[in-house]
Amino acid sequence: MEGNCYNNETISFFYNRSGKNISKEWRTQDYVVVSLGLTVCIIVILANILVMVAIFTNRRFHFPIYYLLGNLAAADLFAGISYLYLMFHTGPWTMKLSTQEWFLRQNLIDTSLTASVANLLAIAVERHQTIFTMQLHSQMTNRRVILLISGIWATAIFMGMVPAMGWHCLCNLNSCSTMAPMYSKSYLVFWAVLNLLTFFIMMAVYTRIFVYVRHKSQRMSQHTSETRQKETVVNLMKTVSMILGCFVICWTPGLVLLMLDGMGCKSCQVLRFEKYCLVLAECNSLVNPIIYSFRDKEMLLTFKRILCCLCRRGNDRKNTLSGVHFNTLEQEVLSESNGDSHLDGRNDGSNDSSHHGNHSTRTARPR
Repeated sequence: MEGNCYNNETISFFYNRSGKNISKEWRTQDYVVVSLGLTVCIIVILANILVMVAIFTNRRFHFPIYYLLGNLAAADLFAGISYLYLMFHTGPWTMKLSTQEWFLRQNLIDTSLTASVANLLAIAVERHQTIFTMQLHSQMTNRRVILLISGIWATAIFMGMVPAMGWHCLCNLNSCSTMAPMYSKSYLVFWAVLNLLTFFIMMAVYTRIFVYVRHKSQRMSQHTSETRQKETVVNLMKTVSMILGCFVICWTPGLVLLMLDGMGCKSCQVLRFEKYCLVLAECNSLVNPIIYSFRDKEMLLTFKRILCCLCRRGNDRKNTLSGVHFNTLEQEVLSESNGDSHLDGRNDGSNDSSHHGNHSTRTARPR
């Protein structure tokens, strides 16, 4: 204890005091939770890397809205890494953590959530600016997009570091929460209310956009170009709205639980539902790539091209030596068959087109 603070106490001290007991030995359920968690984390990381590579390689996605969607994938990727770190520092491993390591574990998750929320808010603003002019893409420059993305991550990192910077309960044990035994209850309430308020703002923005699009589409002429533009705008809006809807569904239960814990609700049994809310929040990072695949045909085709390219490279590496022998045998067989057909006077157009690589050999043979 330093002064009036408990900075040198162990993690067990805070957990035991809050009533959040963790087993000291590995149980079957601990193995199951960690195994499933690691599996989901790996899938989340690979899936969101695929989304980022698709947006980077396909020029049709080089627009502000897709840059922001790519940044959302980066936030989901960061969330996957954060949960991966959590899986290696949970269960009986929790008691071995130092105070700094525990704050790092929690700060990574807070940063990923803030990055996702801020990115969704930026997407809502971008869609609001473009849809009200019935444009597919905004006129935002790449420099502004980079500054916006940099601002999102700067805000996320700062918000993730707030508890470790002083908004904790190490100096006031009576203010410690139950779900996060080293976080202050007031911080949990602030965190939950801020994110829930942001959710309501985004939902209000999208509701206003949908009302406007519906009203505008009824007044548009039936020209093919305008109809296609309207359908493209509406489809993109539906995709973005599905992403927002899934995010709200996956994160709202956990945020409500945090708020109840921060308000000191002893009859709410927050620890009983904590793991379920955590799993639901983790699955959200896996949902977005699935939405892209089903809602955006161009994105799905890009995914297939990337995966096929990776498979071909893998096969080429495996068959490097054997491929040389097979190609050599094929060339010998083709040269013999071409030579026989030439001697028999059957050099038709199909041979010229299909064995163009052996044309110089055939012409060089003496008659």
